[in-house]
Amino acid sequence: MVYSEETLTQIEQYASIYLKISDMAVILGVPPEDLRRDIADRTTAVSHRYHRGKAASRVKLLHQEMQLAYVGSPLALENTRNNLLDMEDDE
Repeated sequence: MVYSEETLTQIEQYASIYLKISDMAVILGVPPEDLRRDIADRTTAVSHRYHRGKAASRVKLLHQEMQLAYVGSPLALENTRNNLLDMEDDE
């Protein structure tokens, strides 16, 4: 399926707020199975924009969690430790 630049921008924004693909499809007027398939194909522009939107919000959340860890939040410290282990596993 071909997506316009406007639609790609919308998908990135929706992904950044963790909107479900099925809800995105309803808003965009496309079949959910088509959108899912296109997002699953990592070579497509729609997949890139979807994952970029998710990653951008994850960065913000991790930053906030790190700030909480700096001031001593026990839960944030544990989560930050787990995030570091996940990062090292991914290297």
